[in-house]
Amino acid sequence: MKRHLLIGLVTFVAVLCCASLCLGAEVAQGKCVTVEKDGTVVTIEEYDIQFSKEHPYGRPTGKTSVYDFSKAEIGVPAAVGDILRIAYRVKGNERVAVKVMNVSRQDLMKK
Repeated sequence: MKRHLLIGLVTFVAVLCCASLCLGAEVAQGKCVTVEKDGTVVTIEEYDIQFSKEHPYGRPTGKTSVYDFSKAEIGVPAAVGDILRIAYRVKGNERVAVKVMNVSRQDLMKK
């Protein structure tokens, strides 16, 4: 009886762990290239994750991506030239932002 209960409990915990991993958002970071007038659509030039003194936010990859900010939780508003870190979910062909962090402006606020 105890053995079946233990196996059932371990299985339940394993399923919960796997389910929580599936619900996680993807993350992109890069320089803001354009911001629509209403601020709901933003285009960034994506950066890689090879950080260095010369490239503290990563190196530009040349790839641009468009994100829908209409339902996102946003810290400091984005402006052209800012470095943004965006947690997003893919819905069909569009990327819908969940959270947006303006990395370059937050770094300035620390100083």
